Amino acid sequence: MKIGSTLFLKLAVFLIGTPVLALCIFGLTWLVNNPVSPDYDHILYPIFIGMGVSVIPFFVALYQAFKLLSYIDKNQAFSELSVKALKNIKFCAIAISGVYVLISPFVYFVAEVDDAPGLIIIGMVPIFASMVIAVFAAVLQRLLQEAIDIKSENDLTV
Repeated sequence: MKIGSTLFLKLAVFLIGTPVLALCIFGLTWLVNNPVSPDYDHILYPIFIGMGVSVIPFFVALYQAFKLLSYIDKNQAFSELSVKALKNIKFCAIAISGVYVLISPFVYFVAEVDDAPGLIIIGMVPIFASMVIAVFAAVLQRLLQEAIDIKSENDLTV
């Protein structure tokens, strides 16, 4: 495969990570230093901590996606390294979903205090989005592993 054929996707991975990093550095620190009301402090701080913790598996998954694209550039798409990268992406997505499941009771308390039931639905979006990514990565991992097994079986037959 031609080097740089996945350049657009690598650029997309970089462009996805840049605003998230900026929001993590500037947005979360601003929110922590300027709370809406002292009544919310005990409820909002666990949410901010959860959002900050969820950034770690997010960037690990982005790095794994970048590595996967590099493997594709090097004609190593059908290798155990690609399967391992997909497995890591799956675990990162599950970790992100788990973090947001843990902070969902605090989102519920904020919705109760604010009388904003739509906030609960918005709080569920990261849970379901990351679970969709985890399932998609698991399916790709399984398909890739089966393709590698078939390829190695065919190599042994010849």
